[in-house]
Amino acid sequence: MTTIADNLTQVQQQMLAACNSAKRPISDIELLAVSKTKPIDSLQLAYDAGQRHFGENYVQEMVDKVEQLKHLTDITWHFIGPLQSNKTRQIANNVDWVHSVDRIKVAKRLNEQRSNNITPLNVCLQVNISAEASKSGVSVEEIDELAEFISNCENLSLRGLMAIPAKGSAEQVKKSFENMQSLYQALQQKYSTVDTLSMGMSGDMNIAIECGSTMIRVGTAIFGKRE
Repeated sequence: MTTIADNLTQVQQQMLAACNSAKRPISDIELLAVSKTKPIDSLQLAYDAGQRHFGENYVQEMVDKVEQLKHLTDITWHFIGPLQSNKTRQIANNVDWVHSVDRIKVAKRLNEQRSNNITPLNVCLQVNISAEASKSGVSVEEIDELAEFISNCENLSLRGLMAIPAKGSAEQVKKSFENMQSLYQALQQKYSTVDTLSMGMSGDMNIAIECGSTMIRVGTAIFGKRE
């Protein structure tokens, strides 16, 4: 029976192979363990195995886990799920990163609600790269306006872009990732803080790394199937 530590090792080996193939150092890629619906004990096991970056999709679950694991002061918490404007207060001072900012209203509230006594909240813009009606995310045409707004927010730090492309063939996914890479590189030319391209999961990790991803989001391959 494999353990969470074993799973982490396997994921890291897969990342290393993808990096070698893409001729990139593995130090360029951060592994984000997506722990939604998983019990605290599972997060503790991953932490004990060396994992430090954890991602959650649901506001209340994230707040609860941050509280329960507050003694582990070197965890970096990432909120990666859809964020409604009426839930921003719960997130603003409880996490280190938000990957799913897709409108000015949400950014404005996060900036106003983030305490001045802590470091700025790291923000990625979620891009609806496949223009899916059912999916959250800013359109490609709206990236510049939202990025400029965030760059002027005292309590936010614009770090990059995040996307979840539509399901499709490897060629279609690669095209979406290549488009994201181009958007990311354009954003880097404008803002010195931009250093993060959050894209790729268990099934498309290799393609994402080939296309410049700097942060891979992996859940099931680490923690097992959702309960």
